[in-house]
Amino acid sequence: MRNDLAALSVSDIVLRRDGLEILRGASLRIDHEDRWVLIGANGSGKTSLMRVMALYDHPTSGTVEVLGERLGRTDVRELRRKIGYSSAALADQLRADLSAHDVVRTARHAALEPWWHRYDQVDDDRAAECLDEMGIGHHRNRRFGTLSSGEQQRVLLARTLMNDPAIILLDEPSARLDLGGREQLVATLQDLAADPSAPPFAMVTHHVDEIPAAVSHAALMKDGTIMASGLIGDVLDSASISECFETALLLERRDDGRFSAWGANR
Repeated sequence: MRNDLAALSVSDIVLRRDGLEILRGASLRIDHEDRWVLIGANGSGKTSLMRVMALYDHPTSGTVEVLGERLGRTDVRELRRKIGYSSAALADQLRADLSAHDVVRTARHAALEPWWHRYDQVDDDRAAECLDEMGIGHHRNRRFGTLSSGEQQRVLLARTLMNDPAIILLDEPSARLDLGGREQLVATLQDLAADPSAPPFAMVTHHVDEIPAAVSHAALMKDGTIMASGLIGDVLDSASISECFETALLLERRDDGRFSAWGANR
């Protein structure tokens, strides 16, 4: 049964920066059982919308709600803790000599440094549990900067779980990964998406072959708007992908549930 209280919703989001309209009336509702992918070309507004949903950017107009709590009417620091957010920009802000354990533990207070707050045994145990869940617990004492790109992404995914979030938001989680690392990450996200006890999530990607088979919903973005959204089987097809990327493309869903796309004129 559909819960009337969405995990996260954004309505009529407009975002202007330096006279440019980056988002134009974007709306999206993510329910508790949903697993979303946001797809679009560079400059389509995906990362900007993700940052608004993660409460790191305030929209020029429109509403953002997490479990019914509205941005601007509640403490954003507390509201932000209900969101597990990971992005390449966030990874770049983390000190390379932090341990994997500290990278995860600091998410308790949405912080970047362990000395900003005090932590107790419950926090330590939870961080260890999250690292184990992502299959990276054996590296808990390794410095973040010494881990491979794939291992770093697993640590960042563990970080998103630290606060038992209402929703997880992943902005291009496969960025910087080689083919092997990407496939390992997709497998991890597939496990997360297929787990009915896991929180809902939304991920951003440029590439349809990075979408885990268990993702249920898709949104296509173009020129700062959401041009289509809904069940992934209803949204993703050759025509919609071609329009989204302004290139003639053919889209196929393989037997394993993953997607492939290639140029129609090839």
